[in-house]
Amino acid sequence: MKTKSLSFGFCPPASGFWHLAAALLVLSLPARAAERAPVTNDASFPPPAAIAPGVALTPAEFAGLGLNAMTFSNWRDQIEITPAEVARLGWDAVPQILAHIKAPVFPAKNFYITDFGAKAGGTTDCTEAIAKAIAACHEAGGGHVVVPDGTFLTGAIRLLSNVDLHLDDGAVLQFSTDVQKYLPLVRVRYEGVECMNFCPPIYAYGQENIGVTGRGTLDGGGAPAWSRATGTRRTIDVTLPVEQRLMGPGAGLRPNFVVPYECKNILIDGLTIHNSPMWEINPVFCTNVTVRNLRIDSHGANNDGCDPDSCRYVLIEGCIFDTGDDCIAIKCGKDDDGRRVNRPTEFVIVRDCVMKDGHGGVTLGSECTPAIRNVFVENCRMSSTQLNAVLRFKNTPVRGGIIENVFARNLDVGSVATGNSRAAFLIEFTYMNSLTGPYVPVLRNVNVTGIRGVDIPRLVSLTAGATAVIENIRIADSVFAGPAPAELEQNQGRITFTNVTLLPRGTALPAKP
Repeated sequence: MKTKSLSFGFCPPASGFWHLAAALLVLSLPARAAERAPVTNDASFPPPAAIAPGVALTPAEFAGLGLNAMTFSNWRDQIEITPAEVARLGWDAVPQILAHIKAPVFPAKNFYITDFGAKAGGTTDCTEAIAKAIAACHEAGGGHVVVPDGTFLTGAIRLLSNVDLHLDDGAVLQFSTDVQKYLPLVRVRYEGVECMNFCPPIYAYGQENIGVTGRGTLDGGGAPAWSRATGTRRTIDVTLPVEQRLMGPGAGLRPNFVVPYECKNILIDGLTIHNSPMWEINPVFCTNVTVRNLRIDSHGANNDGCDPDSCRYVLIEGCIFDTGDDCIAIKCGKDDDGRRVNRPTEFVIVRDCVMKDGHGGVTLGSECTPAIRNVFVENCRMSSTQLNAVLRFKNTPVRGGIIENVFARNLDVGSVATGNSRAAFLIEFTYMNSLTGPYVPVLRNVNVTGIRGVDIPRLVSLTAGATAVIENIRIADSVFAGPAPAELEQNQGRITFTNVTLLPRGTALPAKP
């Protein structure tokens, strides 16, 4: 193992603590990955100059340095951890991940859209008035653009830095299905492939500190109306530069609903969302994203609830999903375009959510090039005869990509749907019947504990080609009523079951310990 030797000597406090921090007693420290992002330092304790930025030290290592444990904790919270460290730490990695996720706070200044010409009633186009309010808020240093009670008709809304679009309790933003209201084309990702397409109903590009909050309602007009308006679906030519991949009218690609793109510090909180054109919440290439307290009730085609896409540090909590597709689908790139961009999704925490209808409660993939990793799911309730899976993993040999370090615990599951491609744990590594391809799909280090399933016709469904790597999949300390006992034996070798109890269908589960 490579080591680093650091020499330290004593200097009086009056001459500066930093010399002490930069000149410590001889110590050998494990070499750390050089590719980590730079550290954001706690102002009270910059790291010793002799230690490279981005190096993560263990508690034992800092104990050897004799530094204050509280100071160490504050500094360490800002340091990135590697996939190998997450695999080793498991749930103990969560506090360090959460330290990177902080919802933005906005100045206490309100800009009412009605002061800029917006009129309630659902018939007057308020697009320009909302844009003026956002521009004024941004130019004033930020604050809240307030949508008061009433129904306001609008086209595309583009957010700017330090602006929170806030809907009062009785407010409804009714989005037009006139596609001309979503031009000019903007840069987006469509199912993992970049292109120029309709502006999403709510969009931001390259902004920081943005929010969409309040107890009001977003109504997207519905997938059927959008399908009629956008035409027959056309394939994106990935051999062209992104700026030349012009889709829009006639290309048949419905926009996703709320899309911050290449943004930092995002809060989406409290809203009710209906009738999405396609996916509901879709941050792309974003860092520090908080999605909480949403009620998403949208059953159109491809109506995923929340799809972080090539994002880092994402918290999804306290949401209710009742959707026409996956409740939560964690994604990154697709095929060659995903390899071109090469940006994984990592450090995602899902907790305290309710999943009703949906293809998967929490799904990873199928867009998973290059990788989805370091995902934690806990304390969720899932139940519906239209819910196809609790945890769903999708990939293909055409796509490749790695899904790794997935942890789930304390999930209460009522019913799961019956039929083909339905199971509590659904691993589809020949997704869309792709049986062969030049790439290796990988699923590894999945740890599931404390799951209680009341009506589970099938425990596991696993389909994979000969080249797939599926390893270290563990289900432990769980109880399910309904699956056949033979399922434990059928999946041995690829899945390890420890203290898993299968009961006859209809049997009451034992009380929680």
